[in-house]
Amino acid sequence: MQFLPLSEKNLICSQPGLECRRKTRHCIFTDMIQSMKLYLFIFSFLLASIHGLAQPITADNTWWNELHGWEEGDPGWRNWIIISPGYLGPNALPVPHVQKGELRKSTELEFAISNHFHPGDPTEDLSGYIYIPFAGSKIALELYGVAFEHYHFSEEIRNERFARNKEGKGTTIGDFYFSTLIQVFKDKKFPNTVFRFATKTSSGSQLESARYTDDHALFLDLSFSKNIGHQTTGQIKPFGLIGFYTWQTNDENNLQNDALLYALGTDYSKGNWLFSTSWSGYSGYKNQRDQPMQLNFDIRKDFQGKALRLQYLHGLRHWDYKTVRVSFIWKLTR
Repeated sequence: MQFLPLSEKNLICSQPGLECRRKTRHCIFTDMIQSMKLYLFIFSFLLASIHGLAQPITADNTWWNELHGWEEGDPGWRNWIIISPGYLGPNALPVPHVQKGELRKSTELEFAISNHFHPGDPTEDLSGYIYIPFAGSKIALELYGVAFEHYHFSEEIRNERFARNKEGKGTTIGDFYFSTLIQVFKDKKFPNTVFRFATKTSSGSQLESARYTDDHALFLDLSFSKNIGHQTTGQIKPFGLIGFYTWQTNDENNLQNDALLYALGTDYSKGNWLFSTSWSGYSGYKNQRDQPMQLNFDIRKDFQGKALRLQYLHGLRHWDYKTVRVSFIWKLTR
């Protein structure tokens, strides 16, 4: 399988018989579309392969009716599930990863394994991430999501979340996200600035186990940063983010929860090493554990054509997980 390069160096259209000059917009657009088709095929193949692993739960829910006092004529069980990050699994409505005001130049394909530590809801997952820059790295696309999740929650967590999975364990697939990034300013007197618009699909299953929302969400933000120093001798990059996050709920009086999205942090990079720490979260208005906040720690080591990454996410409020994530990254450029 041959990946199409998207770097500006020696960019040539890959369609047979099509002649176009170096670095023309048509060449960029053509290679971008063909690369997107390839990466979407990869995601679709993984999704189709893993979908059969999602485990259905038992259809006999008499125990749930008795436990929560449900009777004929009461609202259906979906109305009991609380669509909020504090009442769902770790991947249902996570705090979005922090953008840092600057787009990367290389196309990247990342696979990660995560362990979410929680005394009542230990969870493990496999996830993927694709980053595709084009137009001279002034625009980029992101595709990412959880391809496989294994969970095993306690009886206390089950009852608190009104989950209908009596055993409290199973496997499922997660939601996938699509985002567009635009470099608004770079290397100007004004801080480097990136605009992001992202949407969440409803591909995640197991709403009855309170794992995913079975509905859409979106967020948009502006991130800012300033580089201080040089990469070879040590560079510091302070960054910040402000934005808007919204998701659908099952509250008939307020079907949508809107939130302020925010982040602050600092990168330190030297040579092929990157060390990053940040504080991020969002604040919903319904006061139902809808204001998650966390600390993020990130170490990345780049090699020729690939990279390794280690992350630790520490929940501070309304997201009570301690997550360790290990990633392998391919940089798909010449």
